[in-house]
Amino acid sequence: MRRFFFFVLVCVFISTPLAAARAQDASQAVKNRQQQLQDQLSALEGQIAVQQNILDTAQNQHQTLQTQIDAFNAEIKKTQLQIQQINLTIVQLSGNIGVHNQTLSSLSAQLTAEKESLAQILRQTQVLDAYSVVSVALGSQDVSGFFSDLDAFTSIKSALGSSFSQIQQTSSSTEAEKEALQTRLSEQEQLRTVVQLAKQQLLSQEQDKQRLLAQTKGVEANFQKLIASNQKTAAQIRSELFTLRDSAAIPFGTALAYAQAAEKATGTRAAVTLGVLKQETNLGENLGTGTWRIDMAPNRDQPVFAYITKTLGLDPDKMPVSKKPYYGWGGAMGPGQFIPSTWVCYGGFINANTGDCANTAGMSWSQYWQGPWQYVASRDRVRKLTGGTEPSNPWNAKDAIMATAMLMADNGASAGTRAAERLAALRYFAGSHANNPAYAFYGDGVMEFAAQFQQDIDQLGGS
Repeated sequence: MRRFFFFVLVCVFISTPLAAARAQDASQAVKNRQQQLQDQLSALEGQIAVQQNILDTAQNQHQTLQTQIDAFNAEIKKTQLQIQQINLTIVQLSGNIGVHNQTLSSLSAQLTAEKESLAQILRQTQVLDAYSVVSVALGSQDVSGFFSDLDAFTSIKSALGSSFSQIQQTSSSTEAEKEALQTRLSEQEQLRTVVQLAKQQLLSQEQDKQRLLAQTKGVEANFQKLIASNQKTAAQIRSELFTLRDSAAIPFGTALAYAQAAEKATGTRAAVTLGVLKQETNLGENLGTGTWRIDMAPNRDQPVFAYITKTLGLDPDKMPVSKKPYYGWGGAMGPGQFIPSTWVCYGGFINANTGDCANTAGMSWSQYWQGPWQYVASRDRVRKLTGGTEPSNPWNAKDAIMATAMLMADNGASAGTRAAERLAALRYFAGSHANNPAYAFYGDGVMEFAAQFQQDIDQLGGS
């Protein structure tokens, strides 16, 4: 019996030196590969900066055919480099994901082994408890054997407590590793979305360049005539349709009026708000739409979504939401792409038990999201700023534009500088990954759209 007890203790607490050495070698190989990728990414950042300087120079010069061609070439080269940058980052993340998967597999196997060891200890403890000390003493061949058995029994009791502690630590490590893996998968999926958008933009840039060369035949005089003929009137600008993700398109003049009202209320420049909505619409065209029962987080967002749509008098099964990626959940709503659990704090919804939109008051998050939920008009931040009389609606253009400007302001866009606006846009899309250079394309795209919208706004204003 003592030999078996000793074997159990050894199984629980001893690791194999050879396995540890192999793991260390694998870890070093991964580190070396990651450093190589990081060096390549740093080199690409420098090349992108060079193209940005060329682009800035071309755009600041008098508009001629050559400067326009230079600008197109710089844009095309910059986008090509950004696509390389994003793809390299995806490869880098794949390595991290592989490490996390290996670690998670190892922890899972370790947890299984520890539970089996615990089961063996518990079985032997039950056997021990079935005997009295007297029975053990009478059954021992000699006094020294009796006390050796007692020592073994004491070790088993100690091992039992240690085993529980070890399992708890391993379980915590496993959960932490799962969360880390989920974060990496989420980031990788976002980057795959961005690279799709970048490829689409690259194709558009190439087509615009070839169209310009075909129309002008490389002659400056023809280019100047083309510029003159392409000047839009105020009426044309106002009547052009402004497309919105998962909602009906509206005239640009109407969208601008909503965005300017949002600028006055939040400090987020109207052109920037429109730039974010344009970028989100382009993303939607690449990804398509989903349905709430399939694509939305069932414990966190579905209960809230059901109450939001009920409050708005909408059929939840007919309302478009974003499709879920392969790794997790979608379910973002309307042009501004708010998930239901974020919209609650903008749209006036509170948990009836806590009286708040983001405070669990001690309950678990899973319990918190189950509700019951309640709409309180005085807590409807969007409605207060739009001056509406009905609950704010994430699919309504006016409400969505105001909410987008509000979130951008919360992200720092109201500072008004280009850097602050770009960073706010990156936070809008990438959250805590906003400073990762691989997401630069999204922020640059928003600011390019904003510059185009600002030209139209200036023309409408007579600037």
